[in-house]
Amino acid sequence: MRLLLLRHAKSDWKDESLADIDRPLNGRGKSAAKLMAKYLKENSLLPNQILCSTAQRTRETLARLLPHLPQEAQVHLISDLYEQNEEDYCALIRKYGGRTQNLMVIGHNPSTELTALNVTGTGDAKTIEDLDEKFPTAALAVLDFDIADWSELDSKTGHLERFVKPREIKDQKD
Repeated sequence: MRLLLLRHAKSDWKDESLADIDRPLNGRGKSAAKLMAKYLKENSLLPNQILCSTAQRTRETLARLLPHLPQEAQVHLISDLYEQNEEDYCALIRKYGGRTQNLMVIGHNPSTELTALNVTGTGDAKTIEDLDEKFPTAALAVLDFDIADWSELDSKTGHLERFVKPREIKDQKD
């Protein structure tokens, strides 16, 4: 089974009257989300199910992904992905993941990074170090697991297959 952990794209801080949950994407964030959507499609990283925070910036990130995904994906907007910012998302993945082969979570930091670090057991040492250093906006961690159901998700059982940042994709195309 495969877990795709995507941090929302860069948000806009201009309007100070907005609550944190209501902040939209800025221009750079919109571009990065679209770039990551194309990357997902080109690399056949297509989720069957998406768990997405209810925050505006995560929903806008999701909106930019959907046109690039050629298959139907079940989408669940989950407020706990926003509200559990100080913990990892493992409990929510166990609860909502079921038997989905390719599960995507679109969330926030530090939870996205904590989740990736918590479940990573193996992978390229340099890639794990890179992930541990910083999980920037619109970055994607791809982890593979030898489990039959997400309820079996446990610490250090995943293989970090790749960790991709929008600027790296952009650099490859320039």
